[in-house]
Amino acid sequence: MAKLGLQAKKVVRKRRTTNSQHPFPRYPNLVEGRHVFQPDEVWVADITYVRLKQGFVYLAVLMDVCTRAIRGWHLGQTLEQTLTMEALLKALSTQHCPQIHHSDQGVQYAATDYTELLQEQGIRISMAHVGKPTENGFAERLMRTIKEEEVDLSDYEDYDQAYQQIGQFLEDVYMRKRVHSSLNYLTPVEFEARGINLIANATFLSSFLGSLQHRCVSAPDFAQSTRTGKWNECRIFSIGAYGF
Repeated sequence: MAKLGLQAKKVVRKRRTTNSQHPFPRYPNLVEGRHVFQPDEVWVADITYVRLKQGFVYLAVLMDVCTRAIRGWHLGQTLEQTLTMEALLKALSTQHCPQIHHSDQGVQYAATDYTELLQEQGIRISMAHVGKPTENGFAERLMRTIKEEEVDLSDYEDYDQAYQQIGQFLEDVYMRKRVHSSLNYLTPVEFEARGINLIANATFLSSFLGSLQHRCVSAPDFAQSTRTGKWNECRIFSIGAYGF
């Protein structure tokens, strides 16, 4: 059969990771049409499955939209609440905190423990509509990148091997070696470092222009617009606002 090209193709079964049938509150989509200009303005979250030689494990990831940086991740052996909670706790332990957390309406993101933790941190909750994966497009594209560049190229023996290899990909390859066109062909680590330096320079320039205006009425017109540094932040980070 195989020699004649008549062998049936092996069916690859996919695992469902989103269960939107639950009694927990739903939240509106706060990011639709929004342009993200600053780091930690919006984090996106998602879950995907990872195939092992025997069975599956599940990956939860949180990404900062502006810088494309992975803020937190966790590989779990089940789809229970601890999967997303561990990823979120890791993300918050980095001293980063978003203004908005955006996800699908899956039970892991809508559950009381998860939403209460977000609200305790002053984070606004945003969710895509059910059946609208494009409303969480940044997270969907991130998961596709992880699958195409790591998971689909690997044959994990067990959970420990998957955890080690996926962790190395996310923290080393993705963050420090993989460049992004939306980041002017920098890695997330390089982009964040450059952004911090530019903001520091913008703050110095703003202070200088402010003192110049105080001493001289004929200071340049743009001194006023740069006094707070906000214009500079938008210039720096708007390049990270439009897709991969």
